[in-house]
Amino acid sequence: MIRRLMIAGCVAILSARAACQERAVKPATEPHAVEQVVPRLPADMLTQLSGSLKELASKVSPAVVQIEVSGFGVSEKSDPKDAALIVRQHAIGSGVIVDPDGYIMTNLHVVAGAQRIRVVLPVPANTSDVSSGPGNVRVLDAKLIGSQKESDLALLKINARNLPTLRFNLEREPQPGELVFAIGSPEGLQNSVTMGVISSALRQPDPDNPMVYLQTDAPINPGNSGGPLVDVTGAVVGLNTFILTNNGGYQGLGFAIPARVVDFVYQSLRKYGRVYRTEFGAVVQTVTPTMAAGLGLTQDWGVVIADLVRPGPADSAGIKPGDIIVAIDGNPVSGLAGFVKALYLHSPEKILRVDALRGTQKLSFEIPAVQARDRIDQLADVADPVKNRIERLGIFGVTLDRELRSLLSGMRIARGVVVVGQAQGFNSVDTGLRPGDVIHSLNRTPIESVEHLQSAVAQLKPGDAAVLRIERQGQFQFLAFEVE
Repeated sequence: MIRRLMIAGCVAILSARAACQERAVKPATEPHAVEQVVPRLPADMLTQLSGSLKELASKVSPAVVQIEVSGFGVSEKSDPKDAALIVRQHAIGSGVIVDPDGYIMTNLHVVAGAQRIRVVLPVPANTSDVSSGPGNVRVLDAKLIGSQKESDLALLKINARNLPTLRFNLEREPQPGELVFAIGSPEGLQNSVTMGVISSALRQPDPDNPMVYLQTDAPINPGNSGGPLVDVTGAVVGLNTFILTNNGGYQGLGFAIPARVVDFVYQSLRKYGRVYRTEFGAVVQTVTPTMAAGLGLTQDWGVVIADLVRPGPADSAGIKPGDIIVAIDGNPVSGLAGFVKALYLHSPEKILRVDALRGTQKLSFEIPAVQARDRIDQLADVADPVKNRIERLGIFGVTLDRELRSLLSGMRIARGVVVVGQAQGFNSVDTGLRPGDVIHSLNRTPIESVEHLQSAVAQLKPGDAAVLRIERQGQFQFLAFEVE
């Protein structure tokens, strides 16, 4: 109903404008005619359109949250000649509730480095919840469940239930000219709603970064990051992420992570605790007209195989250098951005189907979906979700043994506990530990196994000072924190 009213209203406005223009240029039929009749705008249609927009905003806004983060950083007032002045810093972003049990998606850059994350929930005006703060809001602490740097996405969790949510529009790709709305907290102004259109459905702002975005002219400013971009049905088509600007403010160039990417990362973080990437095993480049002419290629678009990893998935399937990839999983590939997106969104459980050209010959390949893995992924596979979780530290850890030492070259101490993943809970402390760190001691107590670490952590009481001695990329560090 909302969409029909919007379309009808817009058609009415355009029709009225066309009628005005037609009468403005049409000559008078009588020589002495001195005035023309200008049709009245259809006020009822405008009223319906306005009501539809209001209804859409009220439907979407309850599932959009403000995110407040605090931490420590170098003050801008620091004198470069002297020691840096470390001060407490605050930042504000936005997020969208994607599960009624308190799961929230936002941008990683909104919460990166935060010591404390708080979520400000809007509370309906008719609520009887007396615990809500001033201005009809409720403020809850949030934990970072997982994140992925490549996509700049993060998953948060708050202790709440039966929350309003928004769904992702996964049925179709947004199209240029489509009406969209950005909801968020620009400059801290919670639940601000702005309107615009999709400027481009597939934009790659950085040629060195394969990530692709939706481009929109809906006004987006600092604080909108992590908030949803929704269509006329209220479904999320993207997550607002950054703007291109000369002065720090809105200039009509906003970019949002497509809904399919956001949903894929969310599902992966919920299911696996990290995001798997499909490994293709080849070096690919975008085909250009010059490249096509010089190499005698049969088309001047798509991506061409420049090299193969041997052994590797593409090589094993029979793909050869010089082949042009034109489609993956039935979706046309016109350039590197589309190729990367297709691999990024491919399900880990399905065969990768690739269509290619070899000269004038059309070929199809089926490639097992081998997941790109690094050494931390391999270590994580040996962790037991129950036995290897140290909840108070918010990590999964495994005891460093001879087999694991072979995966971690350059270790300076041949004992300890390797951090293989993050497992933040509501009792966890923000320690600063990262996957790949090796814990060697806690408050001068040597740590040689997961059991030793769990025992040492269990003896800590709220308010105690704790210092971990860790090895990170071949260097020793101290991580100090206070037990909560």
